[in-house]
Amino acid sequence: MTNIDIEISEVGPRDGLQSIKSIMSTEDKKAWIAAEAAAGVPEIEVGSFVPPSVIPQLADTAEIVSYARTIPGLAVAALVPNLRGAENAIAAGAHKISIPLSVSETHSLKNVKRTHVQMLEEIDRIVQRIRELPEADRPKFEVGLSTAFGCTIEGPVSEDLVVQLAVKAVALGVDEVGLSDTTGYGNPAQLKRLTKRIWENCGREKLNGVHLHNTRGQGLANALAAVDIGLTTIDSSLGGIGGCPFAPGASGNIVTEDLVFMLEAMGLKTGIDIEKLLAVRKLVQQALPDEEMYGFTPEAGLPKGFARAS
Repeated sequence: MTNIDIEISEVGPRDGLQSIKSIMSTEDKKAWIAAEAAAGVPEIEVGSFVPPSVIPQLADTAEIVSYARTIPGLAVAALVPNLRGAENAIAAGAHKISIPLSVSETHSLKNVKRTHVQMLEEIDRIVQRIRELPEADRPKFEVGLSTAFGCTIEGPVSEDLVVQLAVKAVALGVDEVGLSDTTGYGNPAQLKRLTKRIWENCGREKLNGVHLHNTRGQGLANALAAVDIGLTTIDSSLGGIGGCPFAPGASGNIVTEDLVFMLEAMGLKTGIDIEKLLAVRKLVQQALPDEEMYGFTPEAGLPKGFARAS
């Protein structure tokens, strides 16, 4: 991370694959993750420890985490819905565990079948479980504040409630919280407002990253606002695949290729070789021939004389 200005966290193997009909083979997932790590992507969310009956696309997550751990220098992240999922993620060796805490309680009930009170109790149990581990073996534990910008079910979401839940999660002892635009409602002004308020109430070190969707074309604008205010980690998905199966109409993560191009063109170092990244896209397209992939940079190509940030 020392030579990186903005850390890109690739979420395609989790958020992307959970949202499409195709089930990618375990070997193709491994090839994708290895190739993207070789392109310089520093962190990859490789799967989710949810029951295979709920999301069969991610049934092999434990094997994928174990494999990804063998790639030198790669931070391996996984999503968990509860303590049992966290136990499985710890056993597999994930470096980072994220749990979604939906600010919209209706979405929380649909997504993880828990109220806010129940989710906070679950987060507390996970914090206690992690603290039982030797310090060197403890994964980083992040709470993702899902639907923080609005909900396709409830509509507008209270910014006060976003901050309150962030404060409660931090008080329980989580390493950090993340802002998640699950439904693609967010705009740059809202992102900056929420970031400032969480920093003021939780401490600047407790919020570093944002998870954005491009559902209404605001993805890169919001990413730019995140960079402008000082956030240092941005989630994105190769080819823009992804969304949320429990939030109707929540399509489209921001495209990793477009995000990397924008940042590098601005002179911000991501550590990623964009030409290698574009080659990874071809590998994924071959593995998912029936799925649509998005992105302007892959379609237009790199401009003549383009140089990475140095």
